[in-house]
Amino acid sequence: MDVIIQIVVFVALLAVGYLAGRRAEAKHYRSIIAREKALGAILVFPERLPPAIHPAPASQLVSGSVVISVDYFKRFVAGLRMIIGGRLTSYESLLDRARREAVLRMKEEAQALGADQVFNVKFETASISKGASKSIGSVEVLAYGTALIPRTRAAARH
Repeated sequence: MDVIIQIVVFVALLAVGYLAGRRAEAKHYRSIIAREKALGAILVFPERLPPAIHPAPASQLVSGSVVISVDYFKRFVAGLRMIIGGRLTSYESLLDRARREAVLRMKEEAQALGADQVFNVKFETASISKGASKSIGSVEVLAYGTALIPRTRAAARH
């Protein structure tokens, strides 16, 4: 009887994880897409140095950080995939959302400063372990770069 209860609990956790995880992920993607459209005017460049601009703009470090948790269903599917090998697609969407959210938060900080461009954009990623099994509990992504603030806007802020 205990085995049946454990199986029922396991299946219930998978079902809840799947349904709640898909709903939360879809909602987050809708938010990301809407905010990407709204912040599309702020350009982001991986290049280290911006082109020569006269007069030289003011600059400031901007960053955006996010921690996103892995749901129970994705953790289970990833565990199965690790047994047989291959891409962990259940984690790929997690990382995609985290990177995009971190860039959006960085852009929001740049926008608040009056910047219209961010150069030398870099990413740092860390996984946060959960439990004795050291499985991934959540992932943190930090996006940072140098915001260029046109002198007219920089002067208006002060």
